[in-house]
Amino acid sequence: MEGVILLWKATDRWGNTIELTEERWNHIAFWHPDLENHLEEILLTLKYGRRKQDPFEPGKYKYYRKTNALLPQYNYIVAIVKFVQNNFVITAYPIFKYSK
Repeated sequence: MEGVILLWKATDRWGNTIELTEERWNHIAFWHPDLENHLEEILLTLKYGRRKQDPFEPGKYKYYRKTNALLPQYNYIVAIVKFVQNNFVITAYPIFKYSK
């Protein structure tokens, strides 16, 4: 990870340490400005959210967690994580998921 500035680490429910770098945070804040003030919600999604493995790329997982912080426009945060040498967040974005 030479030359990469590590900003945050989180440990998920399965004991995996996940890193969020400055470059990835800047990507998230630029492309998904609704999350710019919700870093803590992203970290909570990594720590406590559910996850689903990508069927085409086994080393990639989608973490998701319900949140009220972005209502009424969005009610979930999704974080995409790649499990490699230094498990890291690829991106994160808000979604609205309808549920009865």
